[in-house]
Amino acid sequence: MSTDSQELDAVRAGSLSEAKGPPKGAGPLQRREARLAYAMLAPTFLIVCLIVLLPLVANFWISVKPVQLGDLRPPETTVSERVRANAVQAGDTFEIRYTIRNSSPRMALSDVSFSDAVPADDVRLAIQDDRCTLGEGVLSCVLGDLEPSARERISIEATAERDIEDVEALLEGSDPNATGSGGNVLTDFSFTFDNFRRVFDATEFWNVMWVSLAYTVFGTAGALILGLFAALLLNEAFKGRAFLRGLFLFPYVAPVIAVAYTWVTLLDPNSGTLNAILLQMRAIETPINFLGQRYAEFSLLGVPISFPVALTTVIAFEAWRYFPLSFLFILARMQSIGTDMYEAAEMDGASPFQQFRFLSLPQLAAILAILFLLRFIWTFNKFDDIFLLTGGAAGTRTLTVNVYEQAIGLSNIGAGAAVAVVVFAVLLTFALIFFKFSPKEEG
Repeated sequence: MSTDSQELDAVRAGSLSEAKGPPKGAGPLQRREARLAYAMLAPTFLIVCLIVLLPLVANFWISVKPVQLGDLRPPETTVSERVRANAVQAGDTFEIRYTIRNSSPRMALSDVSFSDAVPADDVRLAIQDDRCTLGEGVLSCVLGDLEPSARERISIEATAERDIEDVEALLEGSDPNATGSGGNVLTDFSFTFDNFRRVFDATEFWNVMWVSLAYTVFGTAGALILGLFAALLLNEAFKGRAFLRGLFLFPYVAPVIAVAYTWVTLLDPNSGTLNAILLQMRAIETPINFLGQRYAEFSLLGVPISFPVALTTVIAFEAWRYFPLSFLFILARMQSIGTDMYEAAEMDGASPFQQFRFLSLPQLAAILAILFLLRFIWTFNKFDDIFLLTGGAAGTRTLTVNVYEQAIGLSNIGAGAAVAVVVFAVLLTFALIFFKFSPKEEG
């Protein structure tokens, strides 16, 4: 091979190596930068784990434990001392009574004992209970095991060595020291699925599930539709637009207890404004209990229909209260869309509805999908709105209200946690389906 051919091959090889770019893999500097970035982000990751993962793991843990509200307090031995005497003279006898109790209604205590200081120079004890001994001015009693909520009483006869004006203050001045070891249902490793069986076997569970889904789907859809209409209305420039934009935010920024009370007052069947207007217009014959009536029966074309009055009312409240959030996001997205394509479509003879359908909706699909995801999760987890309006009565009981009733109303923390796990499973399933089939932003 000639020298010119070798030089040509070398040039070609150099060109190929330059075309391939730098060698793959991170260099020492990039690795150091990556380690520094991870170190700086580590506190954030730790905080997120503590705030998000720790309560989630705790909820799963409690859901498989037979935990009642009283079990949140660990079992302990309590001792109370009572002296049945006031002023005594030397040689008088009186009774000292100790009451030992297991504070836990469900967990037993083992190795229970207590000790109490006794002024030996002032009183002399006649101990007849073989569980107790006296040594160096200290009364010690060993009781062994105590069953849940068990009580033991020990009575000791005492004789005064001198005149004592206030024997109660003398003997009850020192608190007995109690000991005893017992398990804690929250920290032991005994698990059960009775909470989930109790939840799923309940006759009203599936009805509550369907009410939760209906409330969430229709409330979310209503908030999006109202927000879309409001954004379309206030996207055009006109006098007073800024004032109306601020006014539309009122339902969202107002305190929930204030707006809920306002709705309860307006919809009251006896003194509510809405019923008064409908009666004067003769649209109804008798007042409607919008928040207390489960169904309204009527016939449409000969078909009997049961209309859920209270559930529809709380759905309307949900859509009205939270449409401003959708309105803000949709309006911001609409104002970022260029006007050129609308002008071209108008020149081609497209109607406003066609422009909205074929131009606006594809551009808004991604933001509408994100809003639906967020509002679905938030609405499904809603508790305060329904609780303030109806308390979960009249067919408006949702899973979140069920969590409250199980955990607080029935004092069954484990069952409440089990319902919360069901809520988490429903939302996780919905999120996975959403991310798989949700529309993507168009370029």
